[in-house]
Amino acid sequence: MTVLLTAVAGCAKAGDADPESTVFTFSGSTLNVVALHHVPTDLVTADRQDVKVTRWFKADGIGKERSSWVLEENTLTLEASCSGFANCDARFRVEVPLNTAVLRDGKKTDLKGAGPA
Repeated sequence: MTVLLTAVAGCAKAGDADPESTVFTFSGSTLNVVALHHVPTDLVTADRQDVKVTRWFKADGIGKERSSWVLEENTLTLEASCSGFANCDARFRVEVPLNTAVLRDGKKTDLKGAGPA
């Protein structure tokens, strides 16, 4: 029992994770970013034609980890979570093309940084 409590007592930090990135082809004029489980997500404009997503995800303990990024039509869905006796932390950064209207969970946003924590 002590070993289990020690493992769970650790606190995972996204800042300790190595970043992973992916790029999605995007030709729309509006992008809706949906971050499930209120994962902090920075939304920034960049001089690019596609959408680049960078993820920092760290999990400690025993349990199931789930992390995904999916772009379907004009909706980018981001998820990072864990269950069981696990502790996890995540952060995303989404770079969108200049002149793209960006929504956060269907609502206008001014691309100032992280969403709800």
